[in-house]
Amino acid sequence: MKNHLYHTTVQWTGNEGKGTLDPKSYNRNHEIYCPDKYSTIKGSSDAAFSGDGKRYNPEDLLVSSISACHMLWYLHLCAINKIVVTEYTDKAVGLMVETSNGSGRFKEVTLNPFIKITEAHLIQKAIQLHSEAHAMCFIANSCNFKINHKPTITVE
Repeated sequence: MKNHLYHTTVQWTGNEGKGTLDPKSYNRNHEIYCPDKYSTIKGSSDAAFSGDGKRYNPEDLLVSSISACHMLWYLHLCAINKIVVTEYTDKAVGLMVETSNGSGRFKEVTLNPFIKITEAHLIQKAIQLHSEAHAMCFIANSCNFKINHKPTITVE
């Protein structure tokens, strides 16, 4: 078994001069970066939790990580199964439930990929490969909630 390490830095940029003196004295803005990456991700908490709604929040990043991991495995599986994919767009949706104490957890994520392939006779196989991609996805294998797949596959 191989081990892979991932190094990230999250730096809080929301000190408005008084630190965390009280919940309204600071903002939730932060930056996420990794060594040798091209850009920095500007993050915050969700607007519902006093964050900047125009920045990515951890929940956005979790849902997009699941979607991207699934897509990358799916494209690989299509390639080795001789299914030519020409377009792939996923409009994933995550449902998080907040509890009375302000905590919460994700209940489910639904992937809604729209995929174009070049050969109509391979549509059924292309649909089946979503189950295999789900089984292979590192991120999905690390989640403790349901991940649904509702693919739409058309022919170019």
